[in-house]
Amino acid sequence: MNKRNPAFSVRRLRRSELPVDTVALARFLIGKVIVHDLPAGRLSGRIVEAEAYPPGDPAGHHFRGPTPRIRSMYLAPGHAYIFFNYGAHFMLNVVSEPAGTAAAILIRALEPLDGIDVMQQNRKTSGLHDLTRGPGRLAAAFQIDRRHDGLDLCAPGALWLGVTKHPVGPIGKSVRIGITRAADQLLRFYERSNPFVSGPKRLLLPASSQTKTASK
Repeated sequence: MNKRNPAFSVRRLRRSELPVDTVALARFLIGKVIVHDLPAGRLSGRIVEAEAYPPGDPAGHHFRGPTPRIRSMYLAPGHAYIFFNYGAHFMLNVVSEPAGTAAAILIRALEPLDGIDVMQQNRKTSGLHDLTRGPGRLAAAFQIDRRHDGLDLCAPGALWLGVTKHPVGPIGKSVRIGITRAADQLLRFYERSNPFVSGPKRLLLPASSQTKTASK
């Protein structure tokens, strides 16, 4: 049975509440909630890790200009951009710039709240900490796929962004994970000490900064 977590009352985020800047929005989203209302019940989880891919970012899908595959990245902030990574995993992104400018935020990890039993069925695992730790895992747990590409996450619907009164812990930042271009940019944000974060839970500095620090 899918039980609702009574400790987390969630309301929908309004688009007017979203910072109009990719990096600021990535940090803002830490502690916010992804909700997917399904026939089996509500699935929800706190965002504890996200990566920003701002306009002109060489690591972003939008760097070489518009294509049919990324058209949802040009929508207004708060829309979903879903892509299929390496032919194996769907990835949930939140569009982050005014309509017509492509940019997005990759949601890397969630802390499960509602519907954990359903997530475990979707992932075919009873483990908790790895249930939504990593973008491919969280999409599978939440049944997010290409059908949700371009959905407005700030509008009435089954998949949406929410906010709770649950306090957010200290937020760290680091370089992004698994990229080779613009790999020295501190554009990954995460809730420090949260066990559901997918990558390192400490500040990672670019190699150039580490060299300068070591030389002091």
